[in-house]
Amino acid sequence: MSMMVNKGPGEESSRFFDSLRAILFYIVEFPERLHHRNETELLFPLVATRAAQTREAIAKVDLDHAKGESAVKELQHLLLGWEFMGEPRRQGFVDVFAQYLSLYREHMTLEETIILQAARQVLTPADWAELDTAFQSNRDALTGTHPVDAAYEQLFSRIAHIAPAHLGVCF
Repeated sequence: MSMMVNKGPGEESSRFFDSLRAILFYIVEFPERLHHRNETELLFPLVATRAAQTREAIAKVDLDHAKGESAVKELQHLLLGWEFMGEPRRQGFVDVFAQYLSLYREHMTLEETIILQAARQVLTPADWAELDTAFQSNRDALTGTHPVDAAYEQLFSRIAHIAPAHLGVCF
């Protein structure tokens, strides 16, 4: 998505905007509504009770989760503004997207370097089995390690097919 935003619509603007809308839709549908909910409700409380040093990081990522869907919806609105109102609205989208991307990368870093590292040390095999069962119903198809849910496979295929040719498959 970052590469697409940096390159801009080129000569295939309708395909460009269709692709970005589909990607933002996926972000709301999967990470925001499914994956983050499981982290906040299942994984993080378990880790926080056994690894007190993670509580500050967990509070931060939980706050990110609470704000995530509204942040993506703001991007969706700004994207529509750019698409329908033209070039004068581009920079507004680009600026908010850059901020969103930076915060999301920071979010992932906290999860991976603090919370998940602690989880690997303090959770038992039984804990992991229970978490795996809970997360199994909404596996991230983008990892390449799980079968893709048919609905998401259709969405990914659509994104790949509608992406402007000058961008290629960029996810």
